[in-house]
Amino acid sequence: MDKVILGKTGIEVNKNGFGALPIQRISKKDAVYLLQKAFYNGINYFDTARAYSDSEEKMGAAFEYTRDKIIISTKTAAQTAEDMWKDLDESLTKLKTDYIDIYQFHNPSFCPKPGDESGLYDAAMEAKKQGKIRHIGITNHRIAVVKEAIESGLYETMQFPFSYLAADADLEIVEACREADMGFIAMKGLAGGLIHNSACAYAYMAQPQFAHVAPIWGVQRESELDEFLSYQVCPPQLDGELLAEIEKDKEQLSGDFCRGCGYCMPCPAGIEINNCARMSLMLRRAPQEGWLSEEWQEKMKLIKNCLHCGQCMSKCPYGLNTPELLAKNYEDYKTFLK
Repeated sequence: MDKVILGKTGIEVNKNGFGALPIQRISKKDAVYLLQKAFYNGINYFDTARAYSDSEEKMGAAFEYTRDKIIISTKTAAQTAEDMWKDLDESLTKLKTDYIDIYQFHNPSFCPKPGDESGLYDAAMEAKKQGKIRHIGITNHRIAVVKEAIESGLYETMQFPFSYLAADADLEIVEACREADMGFIAMKGLAGGLIHNSACAYAYMAQPQFAHVAPIWGVQRESELDEFLSYQVCPPQLDGELLAEIEKDKEQLSGDFCRGCGYCMPCPAGIEINNCARMSLMLRRAPQEGWLSEEWQEKMKLIKNCLHCGQCMSKCPYGLNTPELLAKNYEDYKTFLK
C-alpha cells in the first residue's frame, strides 16, 4: 500500500484519502458504515470541512473510539479571528475530538498572514499553541493565492484541485509544493465528476513524479469506495489502454470548462451554475436520462433569467465567462430535447 509523507508535517498517510464532502448527502448510518469500512481497509486520512453541513458530525460518530489511529483535516471559511474560533470549537465538538491534525483555511480570496487585518493566521497559531490544532494548512483554487501561500513559508499543507486534466500552471504548483516541502493534498482527482474511469485517475497519481501527492477521493457510495480499495490490492498500471483514455479525455476537456466547484454560488437569479454551466459535458459523459428530466429542464430554463450582474465571473477561481458558458450550454441542451 503506497504511503505519502505530507511535507514538513511528517504525517504519513495512505495514498488513498477519503474526501468526506459527499457523505453529507447520505444517512448518518450509511456514512458511518462507509467511513469505518474505509478505516478497517487501511485508509487513515479523512478530510472534511465546517461548510460540509453534517459531514463532521458523521465523522465524529464513526471515529470516536479510533481517533488516535487516523488523520483528520477540516476547514474554516471564516473571515475573522472571532469566527475562526467559533468554527474551530464547533468542529472539535462535532468531530468528538480535542485536536485536529490539519486545520485549513477554506479557499480564502487572500493569503492569511501574521498581523493582517483578518487575524486568522494569528488565531490559528494560538490554537496550535493550545494544542487544538497540530498543523496549519490552506486550500485554494486561485493560482495567485496558492503561489503566495507557498512562497510565504507559513503553511504546512496545500489542498488544490489536481487531476490528469491539470494545466501546466497546475503542474508547476505541484512541483513548487514538493520543492518547499509542503504537503500537497489533491482535491477533485476526478475533476468534479468529469473523469469517469477512476483507474485512470489513480494510476496517474501513482506516477513517481507525484510521490508526494496525497489524493482525497470524494466517496458517497460503497461501490465507489470498493473501487479505490481494490486499487490498493491490485494497482492499475498506466498502460496503453489507460493512457489512450486519458488522452481522449484531455482532448475533449481541454480549454475553458466549468469544474463544478460551486464558488460562483449562490446566483441571484436562482441558476444552479455549477451544474448548468457544464451541462453539455455531463450529457456526453453520463447517462442522459437524469439530466433531461422535467426537474432539470426547469433548472436549465432559469438561464434565460440571467441578470448578467457579473457576480459569478468575479467569484470564479478559473476566470471563466460564466454567463457565456451558461448560454452555450442552454442552447446545446435544447438540442437534446428535440
